[in-house]
Amino acid sequence: VQLVESGGGLGRAGGSLRLSCAASGGSFSTLSMGWFRQAPGKEREFVAAVTWNSGAKYYADSVQGRFTITRDNAKDTVALPMTNLEAGDGAVYYCVAVVGRAIPRDGDVDYWGQGTQVTVSS
Repeated sequence: VQLVESGGGLGRAGGSLRLSCAASGGSFSTLSMGWFRQAPGKEREFVAAVTWNSGAKYYADSVQGRFTITRDNAKDTVALPMTNLEAGDGAVYYCVAVVGRAIPRDGDVDYWGQGTQVTVSS
């Protein structure tokens, strides 16, 4: 499975950005999809995920209410609209996928994208 992210860039604090991830090379309907991020000098952290079967969504506390994860099974894509950006949201964001199980918050996933940079200006 290949994952390609897009949509990163520069956003303002309080503003919005939208990330997208296109998956290929696998059966998208069997993939749980999600996002992790890593800021300079910090550990990688879970951001959001959506399960392959029920479509259940779950988020890190730090983004709950500001970020929304959506998946489009017809287009094999997952998106992460981000609103009310904060300085702490600046990081490289990685799209991830797991086959046939929920995405664990510890990062033990099957596939990683290359990452897309998000920078938040104050």
